[in-house]
Amino acid sequence: MKAKIALVTGASRGLGKDSVTALAKKGFDIILTYQTKKEAADAVVKEIETLGRKAFALPLDISTTAGFDTFAGEVKQLLNTEFGSAKLDALVNNAGVGLNKSFETTTEEILDAMTNIHFKGPYFLTQKLLPLMNDGGSIVNTSSGLARFSFPGYSAYGAMKAAVDSLSRYQALELGSRKIRVNSIAPGAIETDFGGGVVRDVAEMNQHLAADTALGRVGLPDDIGSVVAFLCSDDSKWINAQRIEVSGGFRI
Repeated sequence: MKAKIALVTGASRGLGKDSVTALAKKGFDIILTYQTKKEAADAVVKEIETLGRKAFALPLDISTTAGFDTFAGEVKQLLNTEFGSAKLDALVNNAGVGLNKSFETTTEEILDAMTNIHFKGPYFLTQKLLPLMNDGGSIVNTSSGLARFSFPGYSAYGAMKAAVDSLSRYQALELGSRKIRVNSIAPGAIETDFGGGVVRDVAEMNQHLAADTALGRVGLPDDIGSVVAFLCSDDSKWINAQRIEVSGGFRI
């Protein structure tokens, strides 16, 4: 049986890296993107290859749509040359950056950047890649727990992630005729270098968040990747238009 192919943005590190590893373990071949960390992306490719799957890394700047046509062309060429004219079976819009800035001091430039990276970028990248996706495929958009609960300094970031949740439902409705499922995954606080590594490296913050979590700890990257892989696979074939928070029960 021909392997399925997943494209994951921002997968040279953090949750994206764990997601592609989990997908490879589920039998997916991988196309992953990176912005500047080519060496890190190449290392992820090698790791996936040790699992017996194909993997390729392509550069992509999600903050501007200017390169999306070129990127889509590169993906199409890769699918033709390396996968025998196959198409994508899953798309994971994971790439993003954290931002902590008070509402009072958030500038128009900052809000525009958050919009471009977290909403406009995934919106139009998905649009460009739709012709390269198989009917019956899966799209996973990355939201955040901050779209449900609130912390000071995340008005721009959290609002964009709430927009992602809404977009996912609209995509699920409109792409249903192609049997493409669309869901959003909303991680809680995770021990990565996101936001300067504050959850991982600041013990007081880590303990504070863990105390507000039903399962008594903050998240680890592999708490997220396995759920992404599940949503991309046929194991979740009847899950559609859902926001799935993966936070261990934070502030419930």
